[in-house]
Formats: sequence, structure tokens, C-alpha cells
Amino acid sequence: MHELPIQPRGLLWQTDFITPAHEATLLQIFRHDLQWPTRPGRISLHYGYTFDYKTFNIDPAIPYRPFPDWLVPLLPAREPRAPDQVCLQYYPPGAGIPPHVDAHGPYDQLYALSLGAPVLMEFRRGDERVEVDCEPRSLMCMSGDARLFWTHGIKKRKTDVVSMDGGETGVRVRGERWSITYRWLREGGECECGDLRLCDTAQRRAGVEKEKRSVVALREAAEAAGGEDEGKGKGKGEGEGEDGDES
Repeated sequence: MHELPIQPRGLLWQTDFITPAHEATLLQIFRHDLQWPTRPGRISLHYGYTFDYKTFNIDPAIPYRPFPDWLVPLLPAREPRAPDQVCLQYYPPGAGIPPHVDAHGPYDQLYALSLGAPVLMEFRRGDERVEVDCEPRSLMCMSGDARLFWTHGIKKRKTDVVSMDGGETGVRVRGERWSITYRWLREGGECECGDLRLCDTAQRRAGVEKEKRSVVALREAAEAAGGEDEGKGKGKGEGEGEDGDES
């Protein structure tokens, strides 16, 4: 992966993380083999731990769900261990996500693999706005400033205005898009960036944050369970529709 020469700093990028043939196989699985929530708009499936949309943390009440076979080859190899939480999301044409930052304390680095149709993702910091074109099969890693100090989101709209060959701009109609978001738990569950505007650790220390989940408790619960819940039936972690923020 290479760092994009733009603001925000810390955006790592790999074009064609998988082949078009591999992508086509995955889209067949997503469309025909998975049980999705039956609601309009953006919908999600969770693997590993389940993302909690109220706390922007992991929900320790939901059993850890093992990664399916199709997901294992897609895990970023540059990291020394597998992610703790993976979210597969489906975006119908026109769907988006509000500007947000994934919680600093529980999560370390963040990866996102784009599949299907391309879409513009907007990064914001104060009055600054930067758009990144999330092309199909591209893998993006948010680290450093991009991960901690800029929000990211996708506007709800049916078209995007994009740069074309020759320096001109054109209108691109949105299509169906899927994304796979990978998260790793931060050791100790504390962030030291000190940003009161966006950091849950800094907010909690200043008496701002209302609720905090314990990463240490999550790890202990997972070790105690020893994988005994892996064969249980569908719960919230298998299929979920939500209006919360997630990459």
C-alpha cells in the first residue's frame, strides 16, 4: 500500500486489492448466499464482534461470530494479526453515511474494501473538505490524522460529480455498492491523542462521555467463551439494519 499525497495525511491505498473475477464471485455470494435484513437503505452483516451503534464500540453481549470462508482471503495481510471485527455493508444507489469518526479508544487502525460501484467519500476537518473516489476492488487504510482527526462519510445522492479524462468533470450515476470494514481492538482501550472534539477517551477523562465499553473485559469474555457459542443461530450480529455511522 502507498500513502495518498493529499490531506488528510495517513490515508493508505491499494488499487485492485483483488481481481475482477474474485470480485464477481464475492458479489454472487453477497446477493444470493447471505441472509440480509429486510429493510430499505444501508444494511449490515457483522463478523467477529458486533458493532454497537449507540456507543460506536463493540457489543459484548453478542457472541463472537467466526469469519466465513469467503472472508478469510480478504483479511489484510500487512497486519500481524486478524481483525477483531468485520462489517459487510450494502449500499443501494443513493444511500450514504453521515460524517463520523470511529471511536478512538476501542479501535486502532481501520481498513475498508470497496466492491461493486464506485462512490465518493468525503473527509472533513473544520471547513476543509476532501473527496476520495472509492473505486471497486480498492483497499483503503485510515491511519494517523485521517483516522483520528478527520470525519469521513458518504453523502446521500444518486450521482457524483467526478474528474474525467482531460481534466474535465462529469456526472457519474451511482450503482449498488458493498464495503467490508475491518477493525482491530486497541490494546488497553485508551487513546492518547487528547482531541476533545472527536476522541472518546479524552471526552471520558474530561467527564463528557456518557458510556464506555471495556476492551479488556471483551477480551476476557472471548477467552472464557472459548468459541462455544460459534454454532448458535442468527442474532443481531448476523444481520442488521441501522441508521448509525459506520464505514
